[in-house]
Amino acid sequence: MKFTKATLVASAAAMSLGLAACDGPTEEAMEDTGEQMESELDAQAEAMEDAGAPEAEVEAIEDKADAVEDTMEEQADTVGEEMDGNEM
Repeated sequence: MKFTKATLVASAAAMSLGLAACDGPTEEAMEDTGEQMESELDAQAEAMEDAGAPEAEVEAIEDKADAVEDTMEEQADTVGEEMDGNEM
């Protein structure tokens, strides 16, 4: 396979971005917790919908699920940034 300079530069750039985006174990755990909480709330919303709950109530639970995940991701990012700052 023949590689051009542009291909090699693009590959190197992608790898460095991937490394920069790596989360530490604490940050990953927090994000996983947020995803689990969102999943549980989504399952609750689906069960409510199946039981015939009003659409507004189902949407409120779905919105809460999204907010919980977003909040946990933001907190995880903050923790990750703080840990990155302490390592320097």
